[in-house]
Amino acid sequence: MKNEKLTTDEYDALEQVARGIKTERPSACVARNAKRLSGLKLLSYARDGRLSITEKAQQLLFLRRCIMGLRAVATDPLTKLDTDVAYFLGKKAHIVARAEGEGHDISDKGRESLADIDTLGL
Repeated sequence: MKNEKLTTDEYDALEQVARGIKTERPSACVARNAKRLSGLKLLSYARDGRLSITEKAQQLLFLRRCIMGLRAVATDPLTKLDTDVAYFLGKKAHIVARAEGEGHDISDKGRESLADIDTLGL
């Protein structure tokens, strides 16, 4: 995954497929990116032609949500995080609950991780 940088459009396509395609045909965004994403083993085609995301894509989307959550906490400690993201970041000691009660503070480990992420350009 380190060499497989995805564009914002490709992330959007993955999220659309993860939410479920409700019509017969996928959106233009999904259609435009499906070939590359399936080549990276992030999308798979069922026998009936329907698209679904793979476990690798689920992990990638969760990781992206965690990175975005960590950045949000760094800018605003009162940011409301999804429960699973807050649990994961807390378990990995990237964020700690604020003493005042609401929100989270980013830990030193979280700042280091965010600096590494920014250097990698993720």
